[in-house]
Amino acid sequence: MIKIAPSILSADFANLERDIKKVKDAGADLLHVDVMDGHFVPNISLGVPVVKSIDKVTDMILDVHLMIEHPEKYVEPFLDAGADIITVHHESEMDYDFVKKAVKERGKLLGISISPDTDASVIEKYINDVDMVLVMSVYPGFGGQKFIETSLDKVRKIREMSMDMTIEIDGGIGLDNIKKVYDAGVNIAVAGSSVYGAKNIDTIIDEFKSRCK
Repeated sequence: MIKIAPSILSADFANLERDIKKVKDAGADLLHVDVMDGHFVPNISLGVPVVKSIDKVTDMILDVHLMIEHPEKYVEPFLDAGADIITVHHESEMDYDFVKKAVKERGKLLGISISPDTDASVIEKYINDVDMVLVMSVYPGFGGQKFIETSLDKVRKIREMSMDMTIEIDGGIGLDNIKKVYDAGVNIAVAGSSVYGAKNIDTIIDEFKSRCK
């Protein structure tokens, strides 16, 4: 069964606690938190104080996706704030060994992400370190983009590298493509506008999962 991780980037930030509760009650498995710094990606989202506030109002797993340069500067504050999964980008300038050590010493999960223009082969050097690989199926930085079909080939290649690896996909996920990403080997699907923009949030996550049975 696929797991669904709604992205709060598409939630109503004026009613964030309400919108988090809505997706939890609807059966969401994780909460995806996109952190953008305006440097690695051309957008700015939220930071440590917001993650800390979210952690106070929910017991959901916080899947924190750091779309930032030099994540080693911020990994410990995000862990302190309540992050359960920390995902960093292969393409970012970073001290990867520092990030890995910081996450592992806290007993949390480490993810590595690749952007659409990055070949899946780069994952080989991380495969024995990380708990999750995040394949971006849109260009990082903005929600509401169209799904990039070649992302499925990357998922298949990564699945060939490891049958046990948790593979997450993020970008352009909807009811029209959830089954094919699942069939390609995805374990966790990040869904933003397709969840928070749904007419009925109470049933949309069940619909996602039922299409992957």
